[in-house]
Order: sequence, then C-alpha cells, then structure tokens
Amino acid sequence: MSRHIVRHLARVDPVLGGVIRAAGPYRNAPEAGCEPFQILAQAIAHQQLNGTAANTILARLVASVGQGAFPSPQQVLAAPVEQLRAAGFSFAKVAALKDLAAKALAAVVPDRATLEQLDDAAIIERLTEVRGVGRWTVEMLLMFHLGRPDVLPVDDFGVRAGFRAAYGLRKLPHPKALAAWGERWKPHRSAAAWYLWRALELARAGTLPAPPQRVRLPRVAKRRRAKKLRGAGASSARPRRSGARTRARRRRGAPPRAPASRR
Repeated sequence: MSRHIVRHLARVDPVLGGVIRAAGPYRNAPEAGCEPFQILAQAIAHQQLNGTAANTILARLVASVGQGAFPSPQQVLAAPVEQLRAAGFSFAKVAALKDLAAKALAAVVPDRATLEQLDDAAIIERLTEVRGVGRWTVEMLLMFHLGRPDVLPVDDFGVRAGFRAAYGLRKLPHPKALAAWGERWKPHRSAAAWYLWRALELARAGTLPAPPQRVRLPRVAKRRRAKKLRGAGASSARPRRSGARTRARRRRGAPPRAPASRR
C-alpha cells in the first residue's frame, strides 16, 4: 500500500517525488489502544512545553490523581484544582482538563470505537469544542492515532517550512495556498505531510534535492480592511487639516485658537 501511495504522489507532483526518493519509504504506524480522552489530555499537557517537562507532569498526574493509572474523566473532574496545580498544570491547562473531562462524560468526546465511525470533519468539529483543543491537535490525533490517510495540517510550522524548503520558496506558504496546492495529493495528504516533515529534516542536513521546476502557488485573496461608514448627514468633502483651519481663521481675521493643553 505504501508503494502505491508514494508512486501516486511522485506522479502528480515531481517536486515531492524528489523528496520521496531522498527520504525513502513512507513510515507511519498509528498508535493503537489509547482512548481519545487520554490522547487529548496528553496533548494539553504538552502544549508550550518540551517533551521531558510534559512527561514529568503527566507522570505526576498518573501518580496523584490516577493512583498509578491514567486517570479517568471522573477522577479528573473530582480532583481539586490544587492537586492538578501541584502536578504542574497551569490554571489554563487545569480549566482545559476539567472541560475535557466534562465533555468526555457528556459523550461530546466519545470512546475510541465511536470516534472511529466518524469522518474527519465530524471528529474535528466535535473535539474542537473542548477548551484548549484546536484543529491542529485533532489533526495530529487523526494522523497518528487513527491512521487517517487524507489529513493535511496546513497550519503546522514543520509542514509549511518543509514545503518552502522542498519547493525553493523564499517565504513560508500561506495555509490557504498550501491547502490549494495539496488538492493534487488527495487522497494521500497525510503521506504528503509526512514527507514535508522529512523535507525539513533533509534541508537541515544539507541533503535535500533541488526542485526540478519552478513552483507558483495559487494566489490567496487578501482580506480587505472594511471602510468605516460615515454618519448620517456627514459631509463627503475631505476634511482639512488643523493647520489649514488655522490659516483660514487668520485670513478671515479671527484670532488663532489656543492649544488644547492651555484651554
């Protein structure tokens, strides 16, 4: 199956094909067994921390709240805030954990068997209802825990930086432009993202091949700043600057107005 995937990607995108030849076979073995509650709780712990610090906090959570096992939603919901803070969670992460536990008990965050029956869009919609859980976190769950084959995390820095390196761009691609380019990779966008991560590693090692052709990304419409509406009855004439008003008063013989600080 992986050979079919890489042949498809190399055929529809010669630049990515060069990365594939340099990086080797596609390797992504989904992690089985973990429930969505545990996966998301671990993701919350890892936010804005390095792996060692996050794993230390999770070990304290297991020891204090779970009594040696990963705690259940009921245990997290019943745990005092002080106990979670003592494990190393910030107030924001405590609030996120509590919300995750509540939504797991309400079945907004379902068990793994139920989650696997849902499509990608439905999973993203449901799990991002949890406080502190964004689209990127759910996309990582889809790719590395559920093994979904067609996920492209366009907001991921490594994916964007890998694309810039592989395609010889001067700056990071806009997420919308990357998403538009990635349409050609369907239905294997997870594998394409995996190779973009490898492209960044190859670039850092100095072994990334030069792109065989120049790439032009699709244009992305920039959001225009909305113009403020003028109030009813306001003049459409361009207002004169304060200096112009002062000169006009002097021409009419009126004394100049005092600065605001002296009135």
